[in-house]
Amino acid sequence: MSTPLLAGLAVAAAAYAGRYGIQAWQAFKARPPRMRKFYEGGFQPTMTKREAALILGVRESTPADKIKEAHRRVMVANHPDAGGSHYLASKINEAKDVILGKTKGSGSAF
Repeated sequence: MSTPLLAGLAVAAAAYAGRYGIQAWQAFKARPPRMRKFYEGGFQPTMTKREAALILGVRESTPADKIKEAHRRVMVANHPDAGGSHYLASKINEAKDVILGKTKGSGSAF
């Protein structure tokens, strides 16, 4: 008499566990994509190659053509003519110059 009862409870428990597993999987798939983590600090008084690489989103040892491509991509998103900040645009340009070795990072116009 107790065997069918235990079997029924086991089937019900398995059904609830399966239902919970399916709901958890669907919630996992429906979550928003994880946003990329950006550098959370302010600008240093004198820009370094490390800071320039962080601003442009490249490594310090990246070739010049990739640096120019990254500079263009970041400038398109932050250009003053498209509603961006003049300060950020000057920092992006300074970052490109520092990482390409055209300047020693003496500071921006601001």
